[in-house]
Amino acid sequence: MLLLAGGVSLCALLPLGFIVWIAIETGWQTAFSLIWRPRVGELLVNTLLLELCTLPPAILLAVALAWLTERSDMPGAKFLSWLAVAPLAVPAFVQSYAWVSLLPRFHGLPAAVLVSVLAYLPFLYLPVAAQIRRLDPELEHVAASLGQSPPRVLLRVVLPQLRLAICGGSLLVGLHLLAEYGLYAMIRFDTFTTAIIDQFQSSYNGPAANMLAGVLVLSCCGLIGLEWLLRGGARYARLGSGAPRPAPRQRLGAWRLPALALPLAFAALSLGVPALTLTHWLMAAGEEVWRQGALAASLAETLGYAAAGAFAAAAAALPMAWLSVRAPGRVTRFLESCHSYLGALPGVVVALALVTVTVRIALPLYQTVATVVFAYVLMFLPRALVGLRAGIAQVPVELERAAAALGRNPARALLSVTLPLAAPGVAAAMALVAMGVATELTATLLLAPNGTRTLATEFWTLTSELDYAKAAPYAVLMILLSLPMTALLHAQARKSLGA
Repeated sequence: MLLLAGGVSLCALLPLGFIVWIAIETGWQTAFSLIWRPRVGELLVNTLLLELCTLPPAILLAVALAWLTERSDMPGAKFLSWLAVAPLAVPAFVQSYAWVSLLPRFHGLPAAVLVSVLAYLPFLYLPVAAQIRRLDPELEHVAASLGQSPPRVLLRVVLPQLRLAICGGSLLVGLHLLAEYGLYAMIRFDTFTTAIIDQFQSSYNGPAANMLAGVLVLSCCGLIGLEWLLRGGARYARLGSGAPRPAPRQRLGAWRLPALALPLAFAALSLGVPALTLTHWLMAAGEEVWRQGALAASLAETLGYAAAGAFAAAAAALPMAWLSVRAPGRVTRFLESCHSYLGALPGVVVALALVTVTVRIALPLYQTVATVVFAYVLMFLPRALVGLRAGIAQVPVELERAAAALGRNPARALLSVTLPLAAPGVAAAMALVAMGVATELTATLLLAPNGTRTLATEFWTLTSELDYAKAAPYAVLMILLSLPMTALLHAQARKSLGA
């Protein structure tokens, strides 16, 4: 197991090693001239503005929605909490397509901020809602008994306890803002990711694209470091005897119905606009649009890639997941970090690394199915690892020891005892990876063989040609494929909270 996990870790370090290799090979003088130019400055300003303008409203909105759905007596709170998570089923570039279709001049920073908030807010809402539900209400009661007004209790007691959830969710949203391509390309807002792909596709300028990728990785590292500083080292666990009781729901009184405006407005903008746009284009195109020959082929190809990516990622993450649960230690933690850091690496950087490596070292593998699946494994390895680890942790180790005592070697004990019992966790991990593969765009555009037609790439091709009517069925199918996984994610979050 250690050898297998070590081999996967070496493969996972490939994108990081590639960046270092390219920086050395390019030479410091050339690298400096490629980085120190006005274009990179413009992209840095755009990225900084995007992060600064998106994260604060997203945090405020996520906290308000989480408090209303988890702590207030607002009618339909459970259904509204589902509506707050449902935008996860709509790929970010489909959100962008919906708004551009509705408002053709919807471009620039304000458009990027609005669509980003609508697409990525669930990543903040889920951890904040979970944290709010777990809060010990006794602290708030003590603060109130000391004369603190409700607004001061919220600011001085509740919000500090949400810091970890807000920092974690903000980091996730911030990394998505750095890595997203389709959303910003469609509304014509330049970021590092759009510039890298434009540079690569227009002029195949490898060094320039690679240097931009290096700056993008440094931006990700800066974001992770900032989150680490803001998170701090404070602990929020309850000490002493007893256990926290569920917090009572606050009565909104006359504001009970007006409070519905916030979650309903968010649902109308994040779900209603895509639904309205897709319905409009489907009705305009008629039934013929569902008879496109490429539609069935794209669906089949997407399902094939999703199945292959999910199976390969789960197989690659299995040794590490088993070691992290059964044999924790320093070596295991190091190998696990090699698997997990890919979650903070933009997909375009992974794709660019594989393009360069296959072109220079293994040309027969360039633009092959094997390379695309390998890219999916690297990109979604952290997702598979988290799900597998949770599933294996629920299997009693005594059963594996009993199988070993009956003559089974470790591999057979894992396959015949552990995996069947951990099947729900394995299935959830594979479904999570499959959902990511089904809507993945950048790596597929850069690495897929000529003639590849996934739902995402075909949708992208048609929208690039402004054929929005023909693109609508592809968007609908991507949403339908993502809906079951979104429902599963929401159900698991509620289950873990005991709701």
